[in-house]
Amino acid sequence: MSKNKTDIPALSIDKPLADEMGDNHTATSAETPLRNDAFDLTDQEKIEVIEHHFAHIMHALGLDLNDQSLKGTPHRVAKMFVKEIFNGLDPKNKPNARQFDNEFEYGDMVVEKNINVTSFCEHHFLPFIGKAHVAYISSGKVIGLSKINRIVDYYSRRPQVQERLTLQIAEELKRAMDIDDVAVFIESKHLCVSTRGIKDRESSTITAEYSGKFREDQTQQRFIDYISQQTEM
Repeated sequence: MSKNKTDIPALSIDKPLADEMGDNHTATSAETPLRNDAFDLTDQEKIEVIEHHFAHIMHALGLDLNDQSLKGTPHRVAKMFVKEIFNGLDPKNKPNARQFDNEFEYGDMVVEKNINVTSFCEHHFLPFIGKAHVAYISSGKVIGLSKINRIVDYYSRRPQVQERLTLQIAEELKRAMDIDDVAVFIESKHLCVSTRGIKDRESSTITAEYSGKFREDQTQQRFIDYISQQTEM
């Protein structure tokens, strides 16, 4: 008998470990943990599966899915997961960061600051929201500035931990430009900290990755000085 696409395999969950890891924002790998069959289902099939199971979640919470306001929620959530907030899981959505010749022979650092970050903590599926500051030093090629924003957005749109997100942005920029001189700095607020557990609404989390020349104290400090400047446009 064929397996129904709404079925999922039984999972062995270590509940004490899950509780312990829930507030521990560390990644087990620099790569997003995906199964080998992660892209066997079409987007529409994924939406149908998620819609089915989210309806059961709402039912378990005691919500009346016959209510006019709630009856469309499972579909809306499923579509949002697949098409919007987690569309960075699918490689087909990866931005094409095409290189251009550095015709002006600009050899100093390029800094793109205050890039919006909206991602979701993989421990509780709650958002973390903040800003990314990215810099690189060209080795003869450049990419369009908007592509840096798109790289940040692409890796943000998946279940994440901030440390991994920082590394993935840095590694992608190095691959896209064939360079090593890259800096990434992210500061964000995690709703899994502000809305549950300790419920601290004021704290923020900072992560940074420096490679190549940005490991040198003077270059790193210049980058920090640039992103610390208050600019109004």
